[in-house]
Amino acid sequence: MPFVLYLLALVVFAMGTSEFMLAGLVPDISTDFGVSVGTVGLLTSAFAAGMVIGAPATAALTRRLPMKGTLLGCVVVFALSHAVGALTPDFTVLFVTRVVAAVVNAGFLAVALVAATKLVAPDAKGRAVAILLAGTTVATVAGVPAGGLLGTALGWQSTFWAIAFLCVPAAVGIAAGFTTQPVDSSKVESSSTLLRAELSQLASPRLVLTMLLAALVNAGTFSALTFLAPIITHTAGLSQWWVSVALVLFGVGSFIGVTVAGRFSDARPRIVIVCGGSVLVLGWLALATFATYPAVLLGLIFVQGVLGFAVGSTLITRVLYAAAGAPTMAGSYATAALNLGAAVGPVLAAAALSVLPGALGPVWVAVIATATALLVAVPLLRLIAPRQ
Repeated sequence: MPFVLYLLALVVFAMGTSEFMLAGLVPDISTDFGVSVGTVGLLTSAFAAGMVIGAPATAALTRRLPMKGTLLGCVVVFALSHAVGALTPDFTVLFVTRVVAAVVNAGFLAVALVAATKLVAPDAKGRAVAILLAGTTVATVAGVPAGGLLGTALGWQSTFWAIAFLCVPAAVGIAAGFTTQPVDSSKVESSSTLLRAELSQLASPRLVLTMLLAALVNAGTFSALTFLAPIITHTAGLSQWWVSVALVLFGVGSFIGVTVAGRFSDARPRIVIVCGGSVLVLGWLALATFATYPAVLLGLIFVQGVLGFAVGSTLITRVLYAAAGAPTMAGSYATAALNLGAAVGPVLAAAALSVLPGALGPVWVAVIATATALLVAVPLLRLIAPRQ
C-alpha cells in the first residue's frame, strides 16, 4: 500500500477522535451547560448531520481545486472550530462549531476516499478503505479514551484544545507529504463524467440500497456508542474512569474488525454481511440483557466493536463499488452513508431514553436498526454484493 494512505489515515485519526470523543464527555458537558444528557447527545447528531451534508457539497465544490489545498484548508478550519468550541459559554455556539467541524471533516474524508481508491488496484478498494478507517478505529483505541481521561481530569474543554493542537502536525504532514500529488487532479477532472452525470448515479437502486444498509448498521453502532457512558456508570454501576476503559475495548475491537473486513470486503463481502451481521444483532441483544454485569458488559463492548465496524466498513466499501460510475463523488456518497447513520442513531437513542426507563434505550435502537438492515440485505445479496 502507498505510504500516502497512512498519511491520510493520520489525519482521519485526528478527526475521528473529535467525532467520537463526546461518548466520554456527555455527563460533564451536560453538567457544565445545564442541559440534559439527551440534549448533549445531539451534538453527535449535529456532527454527523454536518458530514452528511458536507460530504457531497464539498466534493462537488472542490472537484476542480488542487487536492493539497483542499485537504489543508479542511484541517485548518477543523482546528479553529475546536478552539471556538472550547472557549464558548453558549451551548448553541458549541452546537454550531460541531456542524462546521463536521462539514470540513466530510470534505476531507470524501477527497481522501477518492484518492485512496485511485492509488490502488481496482480490486483492492476494500484494503484502501480499511487503512483510512483504521485512523478512525485507532482514534477510538487511543484518542477517544485519552480525551475522556483528559476531560475527566482537566475538564471537557481541554479535550477540544487537544484536538485543535493535534491538527497542527496533521497540517504539517499534508503540506510536506503532498509535495507530489498522489492523484493528478487534472487527469481526474479530464477523465471524469460531468457532475450531473455523477449525481445521476444516485438513481441506481444498487447504490441507494447499499447506502441505506450502511446507514442502518452505523445508526445502531453510533446509537449505543454515543450513550455508552451512562450505561457504564448507571446501569453497570462503575465509576467514570471505567468509561475510558470501555472506549479502549470498543476501539481495539473496531480496529480488529475493520482490519479483518479489509481482507474480505473485496472478495467475500457476503460472509461479512450475513454472518457478521447476524452475530452483531445477537451481540446487541446480549448487551441489553447483561448490561448489569460489568465483566460481561465490557466483553460485549469489545465484541460489538469488532462486529460493528467489520460489517459497517464492508458496506461502505460496497458503496464505493456501487458508485464506480461517479469517480469524483463516490467518496462523498460513502461518507454520507456512514454519517447518515451516525446522525440518525443518536437522535433515535435520545428519544428512546425519554421513553424507556434506564440507560439501555440506545442499545435497543441498535438491535432494531441492525436487524432491519440484515432482514433487507439477505434477500438482496445479489444486488448488494454481486459475485466477482
